[in-house]
Amino acid sequence: MEARAAVKFVRISPHKVRLVVDAIRDKPVSEALNIVTVSAKKAARLVKKVLESALANAENNYNFDVDRLWVSAAYVDGGRTLKRMKMQAMGRADLIRRQTSNITIVLTERRD
Repeated sequence: MEARAAVKFVRISPHKVRLVVDAIRDKPVSEALNIVTVSAKKAARLVKKVLESALANAENNYNFDVDRLWVSAAYVDGGRTLKRMKMQAMGRADLIRRQTSNITIVLTERRD
């Protein structure tokens, strides 16, 4: 059994979020929370919220033991791209693409 949490269309590039998510994958939840708490990246705050949500889901919905939980899967996919126009010289316009991310974290209970 697994507990999961996801957030969609977060206004940050998937590449930036993957740096934080790669650091917490396959680690115990307590260690993963410490990593995202001390990280100075903007993505760390977003990943921490999703991790805490997955932890609450595991504790309240599935009655998992919090001390034996670990991050079995954590991945980031690209979400919708917001397209904006930027005016240029001589009446032209350029397209600005603002990327969004979909963050998913899956927790499982380790049987020792």
